Amino acid sequence: MTATILVFWILVFIVFYAYAGYGILLYLIVRLKRIILRKRHLWDIGFEPEVTLFVAAYNEKDYVRAKVENSLALDYPAEKLHLVWVTDGSDDGTPEMLKTWSRLKVYHQPERAGKIGAMNRGMKLISTPYVIFTDANTMLNREAVRNIIRHYADPKVGGVAGEKRIAAREKDAAAGAGEGIYWKYESALKKLDSELYSVVGAAGELFSIRTELFHDVEKDTLLDDFILTMRITQQGYIVRYEPEANATETSSANVEEELKRKIRISAGGLQSVVRLKAILNIFRYGTLSFQYISHRVLRWTLAPLALPFIFLLNLSIALDSGLFTLQFYTMLFWCQVLFYLAALTGWYLENKKVKIKLLFVPYYFFIMNLSVYLGFRRFIKGRQTVNWERAKRS
Repeated sequence: MTATILVFWILVFIVFYAYAGYGILLYLIVRLKRIILRKRHLWDIGFEPEVTLFVAAYNEKDYVRAKVENSLALDYPAEKLHLVWVTDGSDDGTPEMLKTWSRLKVYHQPERAGKIGAMNRGMKLISTPYVIFTDANTMLNREAVRNIIRHYADPKVGGVAGEKRIAAREKDAAAGAGEGIYWKYESALKKLDSELYSVVGAAGELFSIRTELFHDVEKDTLLDDFILTMRITQQGYIVRYEPEANATETSSANVEEELKRKIRISAGGLQSVVRLKAILNIFRYGTLSFQYISHRVLRWTLAPLALPFIFLLNLSIALDSGLFTLQFYTMLFWCQVLFYLAALTGWYLENKKVKIKLLFVPYYFFIMNLSVYLGFRRFIKGRQTVNWERAKRS
């Protein structure tokens, strides 16, 4: 039983560290770094190089007008901001709509090869020293471009990650409530990661790179934004986080749509762990390896795998102590039972259209970890295509 208890606590530590412990440790390290270094960012307000706002789109006619108007309203000199759309495979009238705006450059081909195919093709046509990637269905704040570009005055910066925000609604279902909380926590971690050393992967809704650092990414890549920015860090550059450049979108329409999105991310995460295995070498990459393993690798591998074993080991220990006693491990077991019952209740109320956000948090956590198992199955079978249909939004 001693060995069982030891394994139980090791697994508990892995899950706790992956989802909360790393955040706590990161906060403490960054606070210490602030005290020791006392550095302040001094921005060069005259730094206004040419930049391209790049949108890879597939059948986005419902968002075209709002996105273009949002792009035209950005606070940056018009003669220095190039607006480029690559619309490979679009057959719903998206390219034709875009060509009605004279400032836009639209590159279209009838063949569809996924988002990364469009990015690989489109980047060969970019001449500006910096490029900002954004999605057609996300709206940027007016100062987004200016706040991103100012980081490139530092030659060590190879990329800049913007902040993804989920538009909150009073009647958000499980998908909206869980996704919104998740991204607030992720944004806090990204800010701390950036202060410590570098952001560990950017969100595709808004991120930027030095054009010269772009290299074609494998055609079957699922998480193009993650792979691209991590390979920039492998080249010795850092990726900064800019919370004052944000991309806002609505939440997934429901949990089924959010699960579809999470499965793809999980399959892509496992693919990324394989392709970025060199960064696991902490003796070569140091702080970057520490951040990568703590923030990403554990969530895509050991943490979800540990959850069922924690439950079963806790049950075994509780049975030995007496399942209906007030022993410590027995109480822990019933707390786990209550957590999963709350997740089950969240699922039931989601189907009944009853909105109790408190129950949607454990439900979202469960869905997030379930997606890793389903994503692993897709990754092993090679069934996840890059020609991805975007999850429906609320």
